[in-house]
Amino acid sequence: MPYARISLYRGKTAEYLHALSQGLHDALVEDFEVPESDRFQIIHQHDVGELVVDTDYLGGPRSHDFVLIAITAGRPRAVETKQRFYRKLVENLSLDPGIDPENVMVVITTTGAEDWSFGGGRGN
Repeated sequence: MPYARISLYRGKTAEYLHALSQGLHDALVEDFEVPESDRFQIIHQHDVGELVVDTDYLGGPRSHDFVLIAITAGRPRAVETKQRFYRKLVENLSLDPGIDPENVMVVITTTGAEDWSFGGGRGN
């Protein structure tokens, strides 16, 4: 039951955003043990100056195509699972919509089941 916040610079087409969303979802399903029907994403687009990124820190170079994906997951995953997911994600996004792997940053945070309510005021 991950929830993903995707941050990138403003100005991409609807098709680009769809490919970004789908590439992330496909990687989550294939390599992060997420059911196909489990998709919760928010895409945040930022103007220049609202997304501050070091172009060379622990990777790079990064460009205006930089994407930050923050995933809140409902349970921990093994290190190997996360590594497979990272590789699959950048592979997917490099194919469509064509994002250089150095422009993809991912942060995963885990929570307990009691930290989620999917509606109706019901806890998990």
